Amino acid sequence: MTRVLLTTTSFQDTPGAHHDMLAKAGYEIVRERGPLPESRMLELAGEFDAFLCGDDAITAEVIAKSLPRLKVISKYGIGLDKIDVKAATASKIPVLFTPGVNHTTVAEHTFLLLLALEKNFLFHTDSTRSGGWKRKTGHEIASKTIGIVGLGRIGKEVAIRARAFGMEVVAFDVYWDEAFAAAHQVKRAATKEEIFTTADYISLHTNLTPETRDMINAASIATMKKGAIILNCARGEIVHTADMVAALQSGQLGGYGADVLDEEPPAPDHPLLKLPNVVVTPHIGSRTAESVQRQACCSVENLVRYLSGQKPIAQANQF
Repeated sequence: MTRVLLTTTSFQDTPGAHHDMLAKAGYEIVRERGPLPESRMLELAGEFDAFLCGDDAITAEVIAKSLPRLKVISKYGIGLDKIDVKAATASKIPVLFTPGVNHTTVAEHTFLLLLALEKNFLFHTDSTRSGGWKRKTGHEIASKTIGIVGLGRIGKEVAIRARAFGMEVVAFDVYWDEAFAAAHQVKRAATKEEIFTTADYISLHTNLTPETRDMINAASIATMKKGAIILNCARGEIVHTADMVAALQSGQLGGYGADVLDEEPPAPDHPLLKLPNVVVTPHIGSRTAESVQRQACCSVENLVRYLSGQKPIAQANQF
C-alpha cells in the first residue's frame, strides 16, 4: 500500500471534502503535526512513498535519505522555499503545489493587519477587556499610498481591496500585467526602491529567493517615509529582524504587521513579539474554512493524479 506522510495541521484540523478525497484514494496515511524540522524529517525519511507537506524542512539530506522509496512531494500551498527543489529535481522527484487557492484570504488578512495597526485595535480591545476605556487616535487609510512588492495573484487582490478603500496603489513586479493595472488604476513602479521611497504602506507579496532575503533592511528602511508601515504575509526572512526592530524602536517605521517570522514558531523572547507597534499572527493568513478546503483538495488531487499516472494540476520542476 502507498504510504503517505501528512504533516499540515490546517489540513488535518479543518473539516471538508479533502478528508473524503484522501480516504477514497486508499493510501496508508501517517499524520504528524508540522511544520517539522529537518531533524524529525530525517527520522521519518525512507518510510514513505509520498509527502503531503506544509512548511516542513525537506532538505537535500532529507530527500537523499527518502530514496529510493519516495516518489512525489505534494506541497499544500504555494511557497516552496522550505523544499530543496533542486535536490528533488536531481533525484527526479516531482514537487507539486497548489496555485490560485489562497489569494483572496491572504489579501483579506493583509488588511486585517493594516487596520489593526492604524486603528490601534489591540490597544483598544486590551483596554475594554480589562475593564478600561482607554483611547488612542488612529489614522484613516483612505487616500494613503500602498506600495505592493509582487503583483501576482495575492498582490492583485490586495490592489483591488486597496482601491475599494480609496487608496492610491503603486506596485512593482518583474512580470507586469498591464491590463490589470489599467483596469484597477495601479501605477507601475520602475523598481522596488521607488516603492520604498513613496509609499505610506509597503505590502510584501514576493517569493523568498536569494535576491529577496533581507530585502527590508537598515539601508532600505532608511529610504522609506518616516512612520511608514510594512505588511508581510509572504515570508519572514524577507525582513531582517534586527533592523526591523531598530527601525520600529526609533520611530523610523510606524508599524509592522506580519503573519510570518524568520523563526516559526518563534522563541518566547523573539524581539518582534513585545513591541507595541507590531501585530504578529501565527502564519494563519490562508487558514480559513474556504481556502483550506481549496488548498487541501488541490494538494490531494495533485497527489492522486501523479500516483495514478496522470498529469498533476501544477508541478514546480521538470526533468
